Amino acid sequence: MRTIHQLFANHNQIRRTVEEIPGGIRSTTESDSPEIAALIQQHVPSMYKRIDEGRELSMMSRTLPVMFRNANRYQRKLEKTPKGVAVTETSQAPDMVAVIREHAHEIDGFVSDGMSAMCGGMMK
Repeated sequence: MRTIHQLFANHNQIRRTVEEIPGGIRSTTESDSPEIAALIQQHVPSMYKRIDEGRELSMMSRTLPVMFRNANRYQRKLEKTPKGVAVTETSQAPDMVAVIREHAHEIDGFVSDGMSAMCGGMMK
């Protein structure tokens, strides 16, 4: 959780692009700050490990619980970049494609607005 809080606190130093691809998304999340880039590179693999182990993270996210509970229904590919990570998430199931894309937009909000996006997302 400490890493997540640091990422939220420094959201204005993070940039992110998301491209919709057949069956899902490809995103790149990076920072020019070496410290923030390292946090991104720690956070994403740790989340994928939690997903693989079924250790659901209790966060104010509408999509994360669905992704944890359906881990076997979508594919995750992570590549480290010099300044962060590139992620590809895809599924053959249309309902999971929708969740993957919604989650990508949710993260966009976290990067754009920080902690207020997390709190606001749960109000919807």
